[in-house]
Amino acid sequence: MANNLVIVESPAKVKTIKKFLGSTYEVDASNGHVRDLPKSSLGFDAEHDYEPKYITIRGKGDILAKLRKEVKKADKIYLATDPDREGEAISWHLMKALKLDEAKDKKVYRISFNEITKNAVKASLKAPRAIDMNLVDAQQTRRMLDRMVGYRISPLLWAKVKRGLSAGRVQSVALRMICDREEEIEAFIPEEYWNLEAEFSQKGSKKTLNAKFYGTRDEKIAIHKKEELDQILAALEGKAYVVEDIKYGERSKKPPIPFTTSTLQQEASKVLNFSTQKTMRIAQQLYEGVDVKGHGTIGLITYLRTDSTRIADEADAAARAYVEHTFGTDYVLKQDQAKKTTGKIQDAHEAIRPTDITLTPTMVKDSLQRDQFRLYQLIWKRFTASRMQPAVYTTTSVKVAAGDYLFTLAASKLSFDGFMSVYVQEDDKEAGNALLGKLETGDVLSLSELKPSQHFTQPPAHYTEASLVKAMEEQGIGRPSTYAPTITTILARRYVTKENKNLYMTELGEAVNGIMKKCFPSIVDLSFTANMELLLDKVADGTVKWKTIIENFYPDLDEAVATAEKTLESVKIADEVSDVVCDVCGRNMVVKYGPHGKFLACPGFPDCKNTKPYLEKIGVACPRCGKDIVIKKTKKGRRYYGCENNPECDFMSWQKPSSERCPKCGSYMVEKGSKLLCANEQCGYTTNIKEK
Repeated sequence: MANNLVIVESPAKVKTIKKFLGSTYEVDASNGHVRDLPKSSLGFDAEHDYEPKYITIRGKGDILAKLRKEVKKADKIYLATDPDREGEAISWHLMKALKLDEAKDKKVYRISFNEITKNAVKASLKAPRAIDMNLVDAQQTRRMLDRMVGYRISPLLWAKVKRGLSAGRVQSVALRMICDREEEIEAFIPEEYWNLEAEFSQKGSKKTLNAKFYGTRDEKIAIHKKEELDQILAALEGKAYVVEDIKYGERSKKPPIPFTTSTLQQEASKVLNFSTQKTMRIAQQLYEGVDVKGHGTIGLITYLRTDSTRIADEADAAARAYVEHTFGTDYVLKQDQAKKTTGKIQDAHEAIRPTDITLTPTMVKDSLQRDQFRLYQLIWKRFTASRMQPAVYTTTSVKVAAGDYLFTLAASKLSFDGFMSVYVQEDDKEAGNALLGKLETGDVLSLSELKPSQHFTQPPAHYTEASLVKAMEEQGIGRPSTYAPTITTILARRYVTKENKNLYMTELGEAVNGIMKKCFPSIVDLSFTANMELLLDKVADGTVKWKTIIENFYPDLDEAVATAEKTLESVKIADEVSDVVCDVCGRNMVVKYGPHGKFLACPGFPDCKNTKPYLEKIGVACPRCGKDIVIKKTKKGRRYYGCENNPECDFMSWQKPSSERCPKCGSYMVEKGSKLLCANEQCGYTTNIKEK
């Protein structure tokens, strides 16, 4: 009879773990959290020491009733929730909800494992421990801070702005980061520059060599204007192109380090086109257990929420043995090189890796769904590559003199593939002149053509989910468990829209960000939020008391909300009467706000329910047909400027057009920050916007 009870978070793990433990163990799942702060109130009393008030989550009564029955039968109870702060808190809540701390006749233990394999689970049972209250307190603090921001600011936005808005502690900062980037892009003025290439033919070969203009022997020269280019071309007229210097060398490319949550999300987005949410969902399946032919149900990867690149010694040894057996001794990374890649040695977690390196992607392919296979293959290849030697390139660099000027040629050839025999990233694919080996110093090259090309500097790129995760990690905003939910939330609330991977602000997002920056500057301040994450880390390692953080945070928030309640009166949006007549009942339609932004509605509602899209004129005539330019939106909510006479006139611009014409080429101009820029990319004329 089973007298041991193991409680895990997810039902998917039950089957996997039950198989490892046999008949004396009952395994059951809590389905995540069982208790939380109540939805109907703030959930703690600021007057009485901020003690949180937890209640059973609606719908969890049946699960708890079943667990209570199992607890009665068992002598030993093992709380085996996930190995992080959230998992620690779930174990603590289970102990409270099931009154395990009051049961005198039961032995209650906390166990945790980084991977769901027989060895890891058995080893955890041999090393049971008490619940780590520092980790629990760190999670409670995060939960309460998020609740304070959400419950105090959201109703204020709701009441004052009337748009069903809401705020969140980390999501508001992520929103600000996207908004700041959009403003940078909006204000960016492209600058002209020129590249110059020389194409040489080689005797006895159809292949050509391409050299890049460098400058003089003394300095590298950047060509900014056509006039500068013309001077250089004139100076090159009739000059001989002589090979002046050839250098041979070697360069190595280091193997990648194993995945953390953030790098996995970035790489899966780049290589597999997965959203952060999809990456985490599939990684969760691989971690919890998949039925693999010949092996039964096993966890294929280690725990998916981690910011560590550390690898357990056994896994490291197994990987080296696999590499040596499969590729040979030359391919195994030297021990001293591997040590440099390890991150924080004291962390409890490992990087994300396969639980068994001998289970190659090919072996498990038939047991996995397509996306599971693709993600597993990415993790497996990255981890295997991390235990392999660097790739080595033989390099050749050549200087070609033409009068006072120099051109350079470079080529590289892979001489030892190392880790690249397993794992190649986009930027590993080298291209260059393949025939440089035949050149000798003093050779005179035969010029086929000089190829000048005009370019303009590019604005910063729009954030993608992957680059936003990278930026959040670099700035210390959020943690591995929060990146994906944060992005999912701002997309779901339509503050941000996604087109071709890029994230764009919507009108709604701009409104929320504007109010947060004005009324709650510290909450959307990046360094304040990053510092809060560091304080939570200090609660987790026991150096800061959790209530100290709450006591310092809440009164300031309370004061900011009280001030905003007074100063935000003016933001109330009255229905603006338009000159558009309702074609159903003849009344003048009014401008309303909905979840997608502004629209026109008949004031005769509910008798007349007519609505129309609202086309806001900007007071500028269409450069093509002379009708009005109006603000429009793509299907996903990204703003652009188009002609009201669509579909007859298809004029559109992402930047706001101006009524001024370019004095240089006659094209229309667009607003970029405080400047006007000619819309003709070849022209490049800019001027300051005249103050009205």
